[in-house]
Amino acid sequence: MKAAVTEAAAATGGLDVAVACAGGSQHLGPIAASELESWRATVDVNVLGTFLTIKHAAPVMARGGRGSFVAISSIAGISTHRYLSAYCVGKAGIDMLVRVAADELGPSGIRVNSVRPGLVDTELVAGILATGDVLNDYLAQMPIARVGTPDDVAGLVRFLAGPDSTWVTGQTISVDGGHHLRRGPDYTPFAEPLYGADTLRGLLPEGD
Repeated sequence: MKAAVTEAAAATGGLDVAVACAGGSQHLGPIAASELESWRATVDVNVLGTFLTIKHAAPVMARGGRGSFVAISSIAGISTHRYLSAYCVGKAGIDMLVRVAADELGPSGIRVNSVRPGLVDTELVAGILATGDVLNDYLAQMPIARVGTPDDVAGLVRFLAGPDSTWVTGQTISVDGGHHLRRGPDYTPFAEPLYGADTLRGLLPEGD
């Protein structure tokens, strides 16, 4: 990240906008049966990745007296997604990190916000889009019942990065068809064949 910020600022000596969009999950499963490595890796890519981007972008922005930082969170940061605990924690961590960073960096003219997408049609969710039960459950929880597009998210990022939001900071704004008004999705059709119904509710064989 340090090298990326240095390269981005090389042409002008400054940095106006930084967007932290790395994310995803290496973990799927009930908490009681989760492996430490995949759980930690998921939190790391979301929380530490965003932290490192802010850490290295902020000093360059501060020297210029302005800047806009936008993180990509998720509806999973506020609505439980059973069997995706690491992802939920990682996205909730991003939202709080944004709030703290906005409070710290505001005196240097730096705004820090996050965008909270719902289900967006990208290669990372191809499995969800191909699974009828899970996709239908997502759509049932959306007042505007359609899968989002990258352009839906990009429009909000553009607003937060640009001149029309110069008095907006410390915010997490949902772009999810209204999904945040209802409950999170049901991943049981993915998890139950892998773990069994008992394991999903925490009943493990003794000694596990």
